[in-house]
This record gives sequence, structure tokens and C-alpha cells, in this order.
Amino acid sequence: MNVALGDFLQQLSNPMSALTAVLTLGVILVNGWTDAPNAIATCVSTRAMKASSAIMMAAVCNFLGVLVMTMINSKVAMTIYNMVDFGGNAREASIALCAALFAIVVWAVAAWRLGIPTSESHALIAGLSGAAIALHSSFSGINGAEWIKVIYGLLLSTGLGFAAGFGAARLLEGLFRRHDRRGTGVLFRRAQIAGGAAMAFLHGAQDGQKFMSVFLLGMFLSRGQGTVTEFQIPLWLMVLCSAVMALGTSIGGYRIIKSVGMDMVRLQPYQGFAADLAAAGCLLFSSLTGIPVSTTHTKTTAVMGVGASRRLSAVDWSIVRDMTLAWVLTFPGCGALGYLVTKLFLRIFTA
Repeated sequence: MNVALGDFLQQLSNPMSALTAVLTLGVILVNGWTDAPNAIATCVSTRAMKASSAIMMAAVCNFLGVLVMTMINSKVAMTIYNMVDFGGNAREASIALCAALFAIVVWAVAAWRLGIPTSESHALIAGLSGAAIALHSSFSGINGAEWIKVIYGLLLSTGLGFAAGFGAARLLEGLFRRHDRRGTGVLFRRAQIAGGAAMAFLHGAQDGQKFMSVFLLGMFLSRGQGTVTEFQIPLWLMVLCSAVMALGTSIGGYRIIKSVGMDMVRLQPYQGFAADLAAAGCLLFSSLTGIPVSTTHTKTTAVMGVGASRRLSAVDWSIVRDMTLAWVLTFPGCGALGYLVTKLFLRIFTA
């Protein structure tokens, strides 16, 4: 099924459709605060680019990532779309989806205020799952076959991200150990611009598909079409998603850039490039295979791996501890919040 821009604009006259669209765009905006800055954190922290220029580059590359990867395959979008079942009563399903999106925004804004780069992808998955459980009053609304891909993604984004960052840093050190450091500093600052662009491109490829699938799910539910199983992602939605994500990064992204690129590990230009190279490789693999991974987890663990390749004390493990705690709490915390808000909204709006 394809959704024309005119159909979407006409559908906004329906209050439930308008509310769903606003909440989904709110989640995308917050993703720009919390997830998108990870893509450009290292190239800003090593002064390869100014923050304003990096944000503009991220906006363009996010859009290109959404566009190109969706043309290649939309496996990530379909995984998220089919992960939970909001079927049955279309009105109740729309209320549950709105509750999930509201819970995700609250969770993500709280984390942003603390400067902790939580995974917006995992908050999305947890919030949707909690809402589906509340809607059905059981786990029957959870698609286990799709959910297992989240576990694979969690292992991939953490374990492989750290190992790839460690290995990439050691490889670059070995290849350039006889070269003049001042000359290689200029080389790697330029290389980091390419690395940041690749990260932003792959962030769009991963996260853009996730949020666009939820946007379309909300549109179908508000139309009473809870059984749609196949759809095409329209170009206007790709542009809208990329623009809102870029706006979020420009508003609040510096907090996360500071936590990941400056506070956790002090990076030299070659190390920043190694982190970008490692994280981009992991994201490319997961996007092509349809595994939904967290760009936050992938980039931050790659940075940890790069820091640890020099010495373990180079990493500020107190910041790592705070990040890890936030990651661990995201699934139960945001899931429980999604569950409670859904129960509350259902009681208020279906009474």
C-alpha cells in the first residue's frame, strides 16, 4: 500500500490521525536529540568539523540513508512494523499507539536532560511492546520471531561495536606508526568528515526506517486499517522524517556530542576515524540483514573500544557505567511506562 501526501494531509482533519502524527514526529524530533548526534560526535570533538557544519552534513546524509537503504530493502521497517500486534479494535489500537509514543518521548527527554545517550531505538521497541501487552492484557500482542532480532541487534551493537573499535584503532596505529603524526593528523581529520557522513547515512538507514514504519502504522490504524501487512514508504515521508530529525539534532544534540565525543574518551583524529569506521561497518551489516540495532550502542561501544585499545584508564568508566545503567533500564523502564500510560489512556478515552 502506498500513501500519497494529499491523503495524509486530508487525514489530518481526523483528530486521532493528527495526534498520532504529532506524537510520531515528536519521537523523531527527540531521536534527533539523543541518537543522531552520536553519528557526528567524534568529528566535532576532534575539531575536524564545526558543530553547525556537522549538523548540516548529518541532515543531508540522514535523508540519503533513508532514501537509498529503503530502495535497497525495507527489512528494518518491516521488522519494527510487525514486532507488535495492535490489531482488533482500531480506535483502541490507535489510543495504545499514541500512549506508547507519549511514553517514549517522556523517557527520551528525561535521559537527554541528564546528558545520557539512551537508545531511542530500544525505547521505541520497549514502548510499543508495553503498549501492546496493555492492549491485549497478555503477551499475545508480541511477535516473538521479530523480537528475537532485537536481541541479536543488542549483541551486535555492543559486542561487535567494542571489538571493531578496538581492532580498527590498533590497525590504524600499525599502518601509520612510521608516519609523521602532524601529517597524519591532517589526513585523519579529513577522513573523519567522510566517517561522520557515513555514520549519519547509516543512522538514517537504520533509525529512519524504524520511525517511518511507526508513522505509517499510526496512519493505517487511524483509518481503521489495522490489518495492513505490506506498504511502500513514500518519498515525502522520507523528507519529513529527515528534516525533523535534523531539527532535533540542531536543538539539543550538543549534550550527547559532549558525553560521547569529549567526556567519555579524549580522542585523537585517527581514533575518531577508527570509531566511525568500526561503527559504520556494524550498522551497514545490520541494515543489509534487517537487524534493528541501536546506533547509540554501536557508536558508543566503538568509542569505548578505541579508548581501551590505548589503555583501559583512557576511558572514563564512570560515564560508561551511567550509560550502561540507562541502557539496561530502557527496556523494562520504557516498557513499563508504555504499559501504564496505555492503561491510563484506554480508561480515559474509552470510558
